[in-house]
Amino acid sequence: MPEYGVGGFTASGAARPGSAAAEDDGSRAVIDVHHHFCAPAWREWGEAQGLVDPRALPPWAHWDAESALALMDRAGIATAVLKPMLPARYETSAQLREAITVTLRAAVEAVQAHPGRFAFHTPLFLDDLEVSSWALRLGLDELGAAGVNITANYGGVYLGDPVYDGIFAELDERAAVVDTHPHNLPATPAAGPAPAGGPGGGGRAGAGGAAEPGAGSGAPEGGGPRTPEGGGRPGAGGPPGVTVPGVPNFLCDFLLDTTRAAANMIRTRTLDRFPNLSVILPHGGGFLPHIATRLEAFAGSFHPPVDPAAVRDHLHRFYYDTAGPMSPAGTLLATVDPARILFGSDWPACPADMVADIAVPALAADPALTPALRRAVNRENALRLMPQLAPV
Repeated sequence: MPEYGVGGFTASGAARPGSAAAEDDGSRAVIDVHHHFCAPAWREWGEAQGLVDPRALPPWAHWDAESALALMDRAGIATAVLKPMLPARYETSAQLREAITVTLRAAVEAVQAHPGRFAFHTPLFLDDLEVSSWALRLGLDELGAAGVNITANYGGVYLGDPVYDGIFAELDERAAVVDTHPHNLPATPAAGPAPAGGPGGGGRAGAGGAAEPGAGSGAPEGGGPRTPEGGGRPGAGGPPGVTVPGVPNFLCDFLLDTTRAAANMIRTRTLDRFPNLSVILPHGGGFLPHIATRLEAFAGSFHPPVDPAAVRDHLHRFYYDTAGPMSPAGTLLATVDPARILFGSDWPACPADMVADIAVPALAADPALTPALRRAVNRENALRLMPQLAPV
């Protein structure tokens, strides 16, 4: 892997001889934990299956290695962790398995073709628990995925719901990194427990199905696949919730979706019940850091009531990425453990110019971040979380 730029450090993040260590803020050897990946091989497979028209997919679904590496070099990103996107409607579990297999094979090929530049998560679709169990074994146990990617809600049933406990137990056994991503808000609330046998059935739209479109992307309301009519349980789906005309879902609703998932995981004490999990909340945790005091003050309003100390504890145990671009970090740093903030570009959902010319400079100029904190956010925190990303 090449050395980066003139910043005085190598791709490993170590200061070059003669450079001042205090100047090493990691900005030329960044680890990006929020890099969307819609594999060209998946697009070809999806077209052959009659699931997608590649020409109708929005720009963020047209990933290619050359463009990815160009953005990474421009933004000082040494390594990107691929968040798989499979934006289609799968009618059977067998079809979903095939889609995941195609995507993971493509991710492995990207890693092998560009040593040190890419790692990947394996996508889980929690509306099909059997396929999710198979996918985590394939991705984590066999292919060396850095973690798993899941969506904040499936058919209106949010992360933290007991219906997902079996999968979370399997992930906990592996001390897995669980990378989350929002989706459209559900149109209807969950309608009781899932049917016997667990979630499943037709109409799967799970991990990797949603991403923020950039300006002019043409993506429909939030960029994810629309779910069919119905809903209330995993697998049944449901149309997007009420939206504000002219305000794309990704601007506000996605942040609420993440916040809902986090609050539900706090309510159900997910990180206590599965203490080996490392859960990443994207986009600075949505609204969560901004309403931390509110959640603590009204912790007794949860059902069942939650001790305010549990709220504070979970806030300090989640991880948070900077994808957004993130607003100044003062509120986040006042609320969470600085060792749990990770760099995220959100490319290609976030256009290259926005990443390189707005998000990265804003992070570098954030008055709340010292060089040591920037170095931690840019690189060191990710290496502690996923040590396999360290260059060999």
